[in-house]
Amino acid sequence: MVSPATPRRDVYTVSRLNAEANDLLESHFPLIWVEGEISNLSRPASGHLYFTLKDARAQVRCAMFRNRNRHLGFRPENGMQVLVRAGVSLYQPRGDFQLIVEVMEEAGHGALQRAFEELKRRLAEEGLFDESLKQPLPALPRCIGVITSPSGAAIRDILSVLARRFPAVPVLVYPVAVQGDEAVAEIIAALDVANRRRDCDVLILARGGGSLEDLQAFNDERLARAIHASRIPVVSAVGHEIDFTIADFVADRRAPTPSAAAEMVVPDRNEWLARLRQLDARMAQHLRRRLQEMRMRLATLEARLQRQHPGRRLRQHSQRLDELGLRLERALRQGLHRRRHRLEALEARLHRFSPMPRLARTRQRLDDLRHRLIQATLARVEHARRECGTLARQLHAVSPLATLERGYAIVTDGQGRILRSAAAVEPGDRVEARLAHGRLGCRVEEILES
Repeated sequence: MVSPATPRRDVYTVSRLNAEANDLLESHFPLIWVEGEISNLSRPASGHLYFTLKDARAQVRCAMFRNRNRHLGFRPENGMQVLVRAGVSLYQPRGDFQLIVEVMEEAGHGALQRAFEELKRRLAEEGLFDESLKQPLPALPRCIGVITSPSGAAIRDILSVLARRFPAVPVLVYPVAVQGDEAVAEIIAALDVANRRRDCDVLILARGGGSLEDLQAFNDERLARAIHASRIPVVSAVGHEIDFTIADFVADRRAPTPSAAAEMVVPDRNEWLARLRQLDARMAQHLRRRLQEMRMRLATLEARLQRQHPGRRLRQHSQRLDELGLRLERALRQGLHRRRHRLEALEARLHRFSPMPRLARTRQRLDDLRHRLIQATLARVEHARRECGTLARQLHAVSPLATLERGYAIVTDGQGRILRSAAAVEPGDRVEARLAHGRLGCRVEEILES
């Protein structure tokens, strides 16, 4: 018997313990991503996968059931580094801690996919994928640029399709690496050259299919921004139809394959030829109808012209013009005859009233008056000369110069004033004496009383 004082024990069975531990693990841990290396891989007939995921210091058992692993895009192998999305669980029959794997990716692929999604989200937020910013493709480009590997299958597919659909359009190939460390720089450089030279109306950026790692150059942010900045429309044709890259989203158009890109950038020449033939037929029909209308219009105008032909009126006007010419000629002759008689009468009258005799008489009188004027002028000049001589002699008689001729002198002081008194100077002053011929500079030595 159990003593009443002894507490009742809650004893777990192994099954209960494992069940509650499993519930605790599954409720505490949501689906998580775990990265590690595959080992101890087994593939039983059930189609499930059992393996161990390990790193350098620990390991964990994993199970991936058939309904999940049939969607794998690769074949897991021992030693492969993978990234799994799994739930934490406990295998109750053995009490083994394990992961129930829902999704498995190659470790590198998973990192690349996360980086791809992050870049895609960020560029979309910046508006690089905005449809309103994408450039339209030309209806018929004058030249097509292809940026791709010159030795890949993509360029052969593109050239084959272009030659079949519209061989008249020239193609300019920009050879680049489409995989590897140098691919991004070479593609960006090709875009820059194409935009600077502007030889092409549209660019096809192409390469064949491959893994996410193979297409990594077309998921580069630098290339995405270079495509967005291109002034020439860019068609992205990278990989297969199921492959998507950042270049596809930022390009002006996305083609599922390189061949589809070639079909996208040029029209089908057969369709164009059919359209041209249709337009040619329509134009010919329109021209025939227009010619018929013009022919009917011409016939109508010709009938009107015959009814209103100007020839008859021209003949009538010509006869009238001849009559008027004859009348004008007669009128001119009669006018000239009248004016000739009038001129002769005026000449006779002018001769009778000619001023020539009067001019001759006036000229004779003018000569007489000129002669008399000259005689009178000479006499007047001679009379004035005699009077001038008389006055000159009288003036000389009273002139101071005549006094000087008699031995007198005119004395002036230093300022040119005439001295009339000795008191006006002092001994030592300089004076000047003007004689009849020349001047004397003198100094006063003594003043004498008069």
